[in-house]
Amino acid sequence: MTQQTFTNTRIVLASRPSGAPTAENFRLENVSVPELADGQVLLKILFLSLDPYMRGRMSDAKSYAAPTEIGAVMEGGTVARIVQSRHPDFHEGDFVLSHSGWQSYAVSDGSGLRKLDPSAALLSTALGVLGMPGFTAYAGLLTIGQPKAGETVVVAAASGAVGSAVGQIAKIKGARAVGIAGGPEKCSFVRDELGFDAVVDHRDPDFTAKLKQACPNGIDVYFENVGGKVWDAVFPLLNTYARVPVCGLIAQYNATAGGSGPDRLPNFMREVLTRSLQIRGFIQREFVDQAPAFYREAAQWIAEGRLRYREDIVEGIEAAPQAFIGLLEGRNFGKLIVRIAED
Repeated sequence: MTQQTFTNTRIVLASRPSGAPTAENFRLENVSVPELADGQVLLKILFLSLDPYMRGRMSDAKSYAAPTEIGAVMEGGTVARIVQSRHPDFHEGDFVLSHSGWQSYAVSDGSGLRKLDPSAALLSTALGVLGMPGFTAYAGLLTIGQPKAGETVVVAAASGAVGSAVGQIAKIKGARAVGIAGGPEKCSFVRDELGFDAVVDHRDPDFTAKLKQACPNGIDVYFENVGGKVWDAVFPLLNTYARVPVCGLIAQYNATAGGSGPDRLPNFMREVLTRSLQIRGFIQREFVDQAPAFYREAAQWIAEGRLRYREDIVEGIEAAPQAFIGLLEGRNFGKLIVRIAED
């Protein structure tokens, strides 16, 4: 079989969204796969990770990473199998973690690839609990949050890939974990299956009061994934010396203008000062030196049943746009992954 027989199905950015993304912002294309050069490998993509940060890449606003260009393949982490190789370090049949984006095949020069052992863990976990989301939770919580035994750790989007790991790692470190999730099913999962000490439904009309009840001693660490009204309810409960790792602001990603109303910044800064609050945004790659410890500890915690996870898998690359739109609306339940091909 020659290289030219491979056809790559890919999804590119057709236009930049204004507000929430729509199907019209994406375009599906079929293109031929080029011949491999020396030092290259051909990847068959098996799993694609869908994550909230991708909404930022669709915008050309200034950010910590360059935007996806119009007509370029949508960005994303992937698990792949090598089907052809002209690279001395990789062989046909190897499974690898890559960053190949929304497509069924990709050509790589080997840089950035990490070999995976399919006998050690499910391949899909390399995109979730044993991948970027799990590492984000680990590094952000332990480096910035620094939870201590007996403290209260609150995490938003607690049923998601990052939030679920944050609460469980907090428990492992001896802290009290309080989750915030949307809807009875997700709240039950966080409390009953993940073992959080308490969970509050942000859709509850009495959300603010119930969050206060769930945190009678205030909040020592708040892992921010959401922003918006959840932050408004959390902020008054932050204790002196509270730490706030800011991982995401999904409630604000589709905003097209600044908020209206009075300027709340002066009061916010006064509270930061008087309560000695530490609020720090971060990108997980800042802590890459911690990755070996994460892989070792997380694998052990999973084996011991102390770190559990849930995956929400949709089938086929054609389903990626609607699945991603649903992710931004909170319709997924667990780590959202697209299965592009059988492994």
